[in-house]
Amino acid sequence: MKKHIWRGIAATAFAGMVLTLHAQDTNVDQSQFPTILQQPVDDCVAVGSSATFSVVATNADGYQWFRNNAALDGQTNNTFTIANAGTNDVAYYSATVFNGSEGVPTRMAGLNVYMTSTQAPSRSAKTGSMNTMSSDLGDGGPIVVFGLPVTGGGGGGNSCPGSYAGYVNFIKPMSQGWGWLPDTNAVALSAADQNRSDTKVQAFGYYGDTYCASNSVNIPVPAPSPKYRFTIFFPRGSQVPTNSYPITLTGFQP
Repeated sequence: MKKHIWRGIAATAFAGMVLTLHAQDTNVDQSQFPTILQQPVDDCVAVGSSATFSVVATNADGYQWFRNNAALDGQTNNTFTIANAGTNDVAYYSATVFNGSEGVPTRMAGLNVYMTSTQAPSRSAKTGSMNTMSSDLGDGGPIVVFGLPVTGGGGGGNSCPGSYAGYVNFIKPMSQGWGWLPDTNAVALSAADQNRSDTKVQAFGYYGDTYCASNSVNIPVPAPSPKYRFTIFFPRGSQVPTNSYPITLTGFQP
């Protein structure tokens, strides 16, 4: 494998974007750097399906893919594929694009996975024990979606979600419709955290309607928006999980 030295560049990438990129050596001709034309995009796939991330760049002669900023051995093409995605593959993926010894980082693209079984297991963030989710309201549920928590404080005041130490987003990319569609046959629409009792759950509709409450939220039937995204917030002062974390959606299509 061709080795590259990332010379004269300091970069930090987090949660889907490049935060800083500075040339430390003012004598380096920046025309040598690759130009990224297409960034990796977020993905959401069913457990057992494949997920592919890609980058399109000019002036490039090498690539290195990363999982949560850790280099993936042997992943040196402009595409990276996970053939059989599972909950352990939920992460942020990025690449560095090289031209000789000069490298440019991409954004970090998140991978979510989901299960549609009416008895989907999940691991408790506190105890490590396995929980079982077995509720079923017909055609619309449940779906268990796994995302990677991000540590980062924010919020405040008395409004939901209040102050938080971290969060995890459960979304679909624009190519998959932006969010989760309510099932037309569902008699109830909800999103719930069945692993912890101290979190806040938020639902955000495509038309701007927002719902937030402790542990779970209910959305009116029929839903005001055609699709929804969800977030779980971990309260300030609490432990933010480091592994994939689930939310249970009832009344939504996969």
